[in-house]
Amino acid sequence: MAYVVNHLPEYPNERVLVGPKTFADAGIYKINNEMALVETLDFFTPVVNNPYDYGQIAAANALSDVYAMGGKPLTAMNILCYPLKFLDRDIMVEILKGGADKVNEAGATVIGGHTLQDNEIKYGLSVTGLIHPDRIVTNAGAKPGDVLVLTKPLGTGLIISAIKANKVFEEDISIVTRSMVHLNKTASEMMLEVGVSACTDITGFGLMGHAFEMAEASKVTVSFFAECIPIFDGCERYVRMGLIPGVSKLSKKYLKNNIRIDSTIREELVDVLFDAQTSGGLLISLPREKADILCKKLSENGVVSFGVVGEVCERTDVSIVVLP
Repeated sequence: MAYVVNHLPEYPNERVLVGPKTFADAGIYKINNEMALVETLDFFTPVVNNPYDYGQIAAANALSDVYAMGGKPLTAMNILCYPLKFLDRDIMVEILKGGADKVNEAGATVIGGHTLQDNEIKYGLSVTGLIHPDRIVTNAGAKPGDVLVLTKPLGTGLIISAIKANKVFEEDISIVTRSMVHLNKTASEMMLEVGVSACTDITGFGLMGHAFEMAEASKVTVSFFAECIPIFDGCERYVRMGLIPGVSKLSKKYLKNNIRIDSTIREELVDVLFDAQTSGGLLISLPREKADILCKKLSENGVVSFGVVGEVCERTDVSIVVLP
């Protein structure tokens, strides 16, 4: 996608505070000195078999881009491709109901959308949020000396692949679904209270892919401590079963010249670090002295799976370093 975006024409607009060239999580358009709009869009094919849960996950995933920028979701528009000739309309209702319930939980409102006939289900939302122009959080502000906090475990891509292959352990479906439907709302609010340097949400490019974008945008090197990174139980088992998503393999190949991984780290864990996430957590860069305060606030407010997973260093010859 970087190649495509870099070859698109630019139309400068002084009101566009964040546009596509920065590879941020959302675009931001300034209305006035007190208000700006946060704009994002995301949709994908089913990741779980339950249509209501799928709708919730797709909505939480789309809303996450607004939270990563420090914004507050305001409205959402449905995007749905659906095989009306082959599937019952009640399944469509459950998908849209799941999405609407999750948007409502976020304090926003679904105000419409668009549906078209397709042979494959695809669902997601276009979300508009509000933010103060002086309180924008991007992936470009990470500073040497910062520490990195991750607010959800990794491994959703592997478990989704196991679901699609009918090789998943039933208990893993429940655990990963609870994580994917969980909004990043609280984590976003807490990071704004504490004050942070940068943030991004971990989705399709995996932890390593989105960390690379943060490192490049911030002109730093990010260093991870592999054993400190939360992952879902069973993920390494799915790696050994060969259930690695294709996009995860592409990310690993794409980043090979921009990452240095300690040779003592087991290969199964390395593959989890590249795992493509759906509705993953926030990766937050903040001053070291604020990390304990943020972690305390996350714990007190119901964010249960988080951890300090790395640190930000002066730029070296690579964008990412992974240590044991």
